[in-house]
Amino acid sequence: MEQRSLGRQGLTVSALGYGAMGISLAYGPSDEKEGIATIRRAHDLGVTFFDTAELYGQGENERIVGAALAPVRDEVVIATKFGFDFTGTREGGVDSRPEHIREVVDNSLRLLGVDVIDVLYQHRVDPQVPIEDVAGTVKEFVDAGKVRYFGLSEAGPNTIRRAHAVLPVSVLQTEYSLFEREVESLLPVLRELGIGFVAYSPLGRGFLTGQAKPGAEYDPTDMRTWDARFQPGNYERNVAATERLAELAAAKGATVAQLALAWLLAQGDDVVPIPGTRSVRRLEENVGAADLTLDDADLKHIADILPNGGFGARYPEKFAPVWD
Repeated sequence: MEQRSLGRQGLTVSALGYGAMGISLAYGPSDEKEGIATIRRAHDLGVTFFDTAELYGQGENERIVGAALAPVRDEVVIATKFGFDFTGTREGGVDSRPEHIREVVDNSLRLLGVDVIDVLYQHRVDPQVPIEDVAGTVKEFVDAGKVRYFGLSEAGPNTIRRAHAVLPVSVLQTEYSLFEREVESLLPVLRELGIGFVAYSPLGRGFLTGQAKPGAEYDPTDMRTWDARFQPGNYERNVAATERLAELAAAKGATVAQLALAWLLAQGDDVVPIPGTRSVRRLEENVGAADLTLDDADLKHIADILPNGGFGARYPEKFAPVWD
């Protein structure tokens, strides 16, 4: 698979990565063995970039990812994240205090079974902790050889600049897909500073697989039961758009998921989507997007179908990240 450079610090990864969240969180019941098998198949197919976080099962996802990748540790890039509070005592549910970062990093190293974390993200900005203190704490781990690259997630331009002045930021991770386009306003800042971009939920939380159901039909533990894009009114409009995308995809011998991922890859060679799945079949379909080329006419057709993204906010207002 094509390799892409993220940032100016030397981080190189496969053009498509793998997001492991769904193995442990947010998309209904899962199976550890199935998850490990899917991760290992991703590596077989050329994926070298694997994304997890402390939040995903409070360490359980990290343990699974570490176990799955242990036989090929030297061939892959593993990213994880810190920044949430599980005690219920911190305002906004976030915690990036230096002492907490140190605790989380030690736990992540142990759970992943690694000596160094390749990419360490702040998962969500903590308004109570200056970003300079966050970057400075991560720098301690970089200097100690326990972290290679620094990343931010769902951060705004001012926060990105301030963090980057303390410790170069290699990558920003934020939701980006044909359905969610707000992050495009940040791309000029990232390119000015030489920061790569990782797109999470690149398939619109599964909507762009062409297999979406109304929110009420998902397992109660599935986030799509409350995702606005799957609710009446928005759901029907998003289905109609997806059907039009599927027609274009079929004309190119592809699926709508492959079209959606290829569209992201066409947004710049500094963009890497990390679709997640627990299905080997879906994984193989996703990886096929790396071989799909979209020309200017295709991109215009897609823009005509979804000029401003999908219908429905990606998070309820109380959970929506605030970019500064």
